[in-house]
Amino acid sequence: MGSNSSSVNNIPNAQELMQETGFSAAHILRLYERFECLDKDKRGQLRPQDFGAVRELAMNPIGDRIISAFFSPGQETVDFASFVRILAHFRPTETNQTRDGAKQEPANSRTRKLKFAFQLYDQDRDGKISRVELLQVLRAMLGMQVTEEQLQSIAERAIQEADLDKDDAISFDEFRKSLEKADIDHRMSIRFLR
Repeated sequence: MGSNSSSVNNIPNAQELMQETGFSAAHILRLYERFECLDKDKRGQLRPQDFGAVRELAMNPIGDRIISAFFSPGQETVDFASFVRILAHFRPTETNQTRDGAKQEPANSRTRKLKFAFQLYDQDRDGKISRVELLQVLRAMLGMQVTEEQLQSIAERAIQEADLDKDDAISFDEFRKSLEKADIDHRMSIRFLR
């Protein structure tokens, strides 16, 4: 690890990012290499179109939503630290995780993973997944495999099952409750460190 730690010292805020995200020095180095590959202009900033080089995102039916999750509303670029913080959501949850001195819940906690997933649906950021937002995701994911009538039926059933307060939308708490038994760690993991 000697070479890793000496190289990681050349990455701005690397120690702080390792502490905050739980990534090892080797992971930070690997992510930095990936970031630099995506940063074709060598500006230290990525734009949404730079993510087009990631084959898995280009092939993902909701890849554009995943890419937009890297950017706050109105933000046009993302720096390395923000890139790492977002990717930390996809790091497996550790069963013996300690948070000594941590100011907030780790990005790879179940709750933070669910919040990240929720925002992929809640595109208008109003704190609810509307029927229209749900249908947009279903159309992107299922495309021509099912009819519009089937999509409407799936959306209707999903809202009926999850919408506990009967406001015709799914809040984060309802979203979390509907996914209580889901293996979020498995569903929200990517192999970006290979």
